[in-house]
Amino acid sequence: MGDLKTEEKKEYSRGLEGIVAGETTLSLVNGQEGRLFYEGIPIEEFISGGATFEEVVFLLWFGKLPNRRELTDFSNELAGSRDISPEIHSFLTAVPEKCHPMAMLRSAVSCLAFYDSEADDNSREANLRKGSRILAQLPTIIASFDRIRHRRTPIIPNKDLSHAANFLYLLTKKVPNPEHAKALDQYLILLADHGYNASTFAARVTVSTLSDIYSGIVSAIGTLKGDLHGSANQHAMEMILEIGEVSKAESYVKNLFSQKKKIMGFGHRIYKHHDPRAIVFKEIAKRICRGTEFEKFYEISEKVEEVVWHEKQIPCNVDFYSASLLYAVGIPTDLFTTIFALSRVAGWTAHTLEQLQDNRLIRPEARYIGPFNQPYIPIERRK
Repeated sequence: MGDLKTEEKKEYSRGLEGIVAGETTLSLVNGQEGRLFYEGIPIEEFISGGATFEEVVFLLWFGKLPNRRELTDFSNELAGSRDISPEIHSFLTAVPEKCHPMAMLRSAVSCLAFYDSEADDNSREANLRKGSRILAQLPTIIASFDRIRHRRTPIIPNKDLSHAANFLYLLTKKVPNPEHAKALDQYLILLADHGYNASTFAARVTVSTLSDIYSGIVSAIGTLKGDLHGSANQHAMEMILEIGEVSKAESYVKNLFSQKKKIMGFGHRIYKHHDPRAIVFKEIAKRICRGTEFEKFYEISEKVEEVVWHEKQIPCNVDFYSASLLYAVGIPTDLFTTIFALSRVAGWTAHTLEQLQDNRLIRPEARYIGPFNQPYIPIERRK
């Protein structure tokens, strides 16, 4: 029984809640005060200061904001890496039309490693180059898949456009509305990193074994695919579309509560009072939707938020207002989670670099709660 007592003494936190598993300089998530910082800078300042996604990526990867020349060189490097190989294009044509885009993306990133001569080089320099290629090619992969499944020809990337604007261009072959491009750029900034969230932790666990960056990002994408992580924005928009009219929002929400069902886009493990990203997204969505055919979806969102707060005092999270924002700029609903990945790959890459800088294998223990000292029963004596 000595072993059992040892097991009982092991510290345990369900879901690792409250457990500090490492140290990072990349982002600080202050759940009590509802604050988020990248390298010490409040996220609100990136939006109010007119930052671009490329600037934020540079900050996360190099630990400082770029000067004008560094930003130009970095942006040009990303733009020059947007094309995908014929082999990846062939893979995309073979993906079943009904495959969920996140399942496609998970496999596509894995395939990228096949054709990368640096795939197994874990030096910082090689990982920065690979991170740049992955970040640059994700928009091309996602948009090409969307066009192929709708029997349209994929589009060659526009190297003169920003990362966000190029993605919208790849979907439609039209230079996007500048306000839409700016809104998507701000979306990418606000989702770029978020502490040791589930997908980031999955990436760090994978690369801590000294596996490659592609494996780490594939692990992260598989984790982000889940309903309790990245796919909530898709389900939030599906709910808004199902409600259809502002007048139906209250009864819809109350009906879900009566069935003890979850309202997608509400609540957060870390933020106890409000998600700072949700506050910013609400204003961006309002700006984009006002005076357009999408205004009613913003108004439905407002009403749902009001009812959920009145009934349960649960604040909305980053997924809720980002849903109507992505929908209004023309992104298909089932692509929403891939856009989350398109942003968060910046953080996943940064965490890969940080993990490998002072690596230790991430290997937690488990508390055993099964039986002890059970006899082995030969098969001929089993019932």
